[in-house]
Amino acid sequence: MTKVPVVLISGDDDVLLTRSLNAHIEKALDGQDKAFALEELTEENYRLVEQFHISKLVDAAQTAPFLTDGRVVVARHMGRFGKKDDLEPLVQYLQSPLETTTLILVWEKGNVPQQQRLSPVPKNLVEAIEKSGGILEKLTTGKGKDAEKWLSGELNQSPIKLSVEARKRVADHFGEERTRVVSLLKVLASVYSHGETLQIQDVEPYLGAAGSVMPWDLTDSIDAGNIREALERLKRMLAADGRHPLGVLALLHSHYEKMLRVEGSGLEDEKSVATTLSISAYPAKKILSTSRKLGKNNIFRAIGLISEADLDLKGKKGWPPELVVEILVARLAAMR
Repeated sequence: MTKVPVVLISGDDDVLLTRSLNAHIEKALDGQDKAFALEELTEENYRLVEQFHISKLVDAAQTAPFLTDGRVVVARHMGRFGKKDDLEPLVQYLQSPLETTTLILVWEKGNVPQQQRLSPVPKNLVEAIEKSGGILEKLTTGKGKDAEKWLSGELNQSPIKLSVEARKRVADHFGEERTRVVSLLKVLASVYSHGETLQIQDVEPYLGAAGSVMPWDLTDSIDAGNIREALERLKRMLAADGRHPLGVLALLHSHYEKMLRVEGSGLEDEKSVATTLSISAYPAKKILSTSRKLGKNNIFRAIGLISEADLDLKGKKGWPPELVVEILVARLAAMR
């Protein structure tokens, strides 16, 4: 087996990062004893007084193996080194990496103190990894159709099969937290026989809390006039996302304000709507279609309902905030 000198794992989901990291560790160890062959560094190992320095990682990479054929060095929280100069010692090491060491770098934010933003991987590190024959692995589920394709791929690869109805139930339940399917499939594989096809009632007990939803999931349900689905998605948005009712109000106002701008503007196609509203073609198409179906009077009424709910949230009525937005969403969906 050809040894890879360095692997860089990046992405925005901890589940995918952890799964990939574990897989790369097992592959690099190739049966060697972890106690002797594996060393894992975190941000605390890089800390020098009040700063972070990569020297400890380079020292670990240059250390010869003891009682094993090779060493695997895992470097967590590499996002601490978001500047080109921070990484120069590592870049120099990768020009002539130690043949007995496999480096696994995880590009993720640090925790102490918490990093607010994860910088992109600097170009000099990317180039050094490519020249050394290493692997750059960027993990993501993608968005829209790509995300649906990712989830479908995970379900297809599982030794446990799900019926069409069960697959749809899983997708609807997890929403934007679709990487939760990774742990779900592990649990199902430990409970059911290999190759068994499961129905909704088989999967239901293992689903847990409903996942978060995207803003357009809520507005799509409202636009379709599906009151029950809209209220369900609203509750998930408030619970799983922790979104404040005022945030929901701002989302809905933005949605109907776009329709208001289209109404009476003379815009007839999605391209001109996209240009005017500074949005992409697909949401422009939906805004144009929905505004035509609702009509001017209903769009004005929707804006009025949102304004009324805003006053209610700010104390006009003594209702719980969640109740205010639930009634608003139901009224908006009913207009359809």
